[in-house]
Amino acid sequence: MSSIVAIVGRPNVGKSTLFNRLTESTSAIVDSVPGVTRDRHYGHADWAGKAFSVIDTGGYVRDKKDKFADAIREQVELAIAESAVVMFMVDVTTGVTDLDENVARLLRKSGKKTVLVANKVDTHDRLPLAAEFYKLGFGEVFSISAASGSGTGELLDEVIIHLKDEQPPEEGIPRLAIIGQPNVGKSSLLNALLGHKRSIVNPEAGTTRDALFVRYTAYGFDFYLVDTAGLRKKQKVHEDLEFFSVLRAIRAIEMSDVCLLMIDATQGITLQDVNIFHLAEKNRKGVVILVNKWDLVTGEQKNTEFFTKAVRDRLAPFNDVPVLYTSVTGMQRIHKSLETAIRVHERRKQRISTSELNRKVLPFIEAYQPPSVKGKTIRINYITQLPGKTPQFVLFANLPQYIKESYRRYLENKMREVFDFEGVPISLYFRKKH
Repeated sequence: MSSIVAIVGRPNVGKSTLFNRLTESTSAIVDSVPGVTRDRHYGHADWAGKAFSVIDTGGYVRDKKDKFADAIREQVELAIAESAVVMFMVDVTTGVTDLDENVARLLRKSGKKTVLVANKVDTHDRLPLAAEFYKLGFGEVFSISAASGSGTGELLDEVIIHLKDEQPPEEGIPRLAIIGQPNVGKSSLLNALLGHKRSIVNPEAGTTRDALFVRYTAYGFDFYLVDTAGLRKKQKVHEDLEFFSVLRAIRAIEMSDVCLLMIDATQGITLQDVNIFHLAEKNRKGVVILVNKWDLVTGEQKNTEFFTKAVRDRLAPFNDVPVLYTSVTGMQRIHKSLETAIRVHERRKQRISTSELNRKVLPFIEAYQPPSVKGKTIRINYITQLPGKTPQFVLFANLPQYIKESYRRYLENKMREVFDFEGVPISLYFRKKH
């Protein structure tokens, strides 16, 4: 199960603090000055075995003097539109404000499931203050302290009840997502595959909206394409386009098995491309890089070896991914892209026996033992694959807490040498030997 959960509210109520707690990160900037979070941050969270994405929005404001006010308001509205559940955060130390009322009206109009969160209940005597917020009309008020984590368990229990798993009609068939920045050719690729303009193609970026599944059964293939179809209002296209592309990518990634990440050959690989790639990696999805518009590259730049190295350097440390050069308009290497994606899907679901794992991996451990720590020798005894839909492995050791990230990377690289995991993120866990 995966869905988007947005945290909204007026400035300085503690949204970023809650985001950091839910995603176990410090990626959102936390500051006592209102309006610090002008862009949204997104992260991955897990509760009771259910995974979801969390969006930390800027504070909802209506202030003509604040040059950021309109942009923040538009960004919040966009996050609400794309989310499955909204956490509406308020502050018990200030009570209901006019801005809280504005946010409440916006949420009621949206029709989205809203969970009201009363923050800063840091002491028991503040608990009665939360009662005032019942008048906002969202039912139960969940009292929490984002700073200490108090009450967040009950809050998340409520949130995950309302998250629905978006599945295609038939299980077991590969799900391929076409992702990437706006205007790199995603909808054109879909149309080229389907042979008609099922998805609206517009040279103005940002025209695609809702994600859905399209069954593809031509040329010996059988899989679902996850596309994001529908037309955005033109006046909305300019509003925070970069974040819109991230939201769209999150939804498509979460519903897929393998992602076809399209990048613009004329632009090279950008930071936003890398961010979207890491979203797929963190969600343990297979990835194929499609360098599109390759027909528009000329001169010394048209060097696939050089370009591929540049791409993989930017994607490191996980850069064991196929890189193909396409021209969707010229129908170049589209069939090969699909073949590659299906092979990545097969690699992603492969199972390796415990005996084969130990026979091939233990020699690498014996050749290069984990560095000792504080005079203590670390011994890894054996490895086995965990059950699940993606390649995850557990290695049992006497002192797993002392194994460093660099050694984990060493073992992952060695495993990629002997097992074919191209395009597939793999996870290694170290556990105490019983």
